[in-house]
Amino acid sequence: MTENGTLFRVLLRFEINPGMEDDFERTWLSIGNVITGHPANLGQWLMRGADEESVYYVISDWADEKRFREFEHSDAHVEHRTKLHPYRRGGSMHIMSGVHFLPGASAGTAP
Repeated sequence: MTENGTLFRVLLRFEINPGMEDDFERTWLSIGNVITGHPANLGQWLMRGADEESVYYVISDWADEKRFREFEHSDAHVEHRTKLHPYRRGGSMHIMSGVHFLPGASAGTAP
């Protein structure tokens, strides 16, 4: 959560062309600083789906929707998406705002 208690989260689902998973991961890592370097970005995760082959999720947290939308329409983001596009065969984007947060018993320890 941000200092004012809000959070804006973006969940991307990437369906990757079979056999291109390793290249997708390397490319995502090599350009990740485009997002994490933005002052409104609070961090992001690349997660591999456990129940679907060649499916990944990107979870990124933002200070607010306004600054996420500014980034989403920036030239830097368009270039970022262009580099990931050859690996994708489909996907979706879901956006959400934080409502409540309950920390777990082990909060504060590294995952």
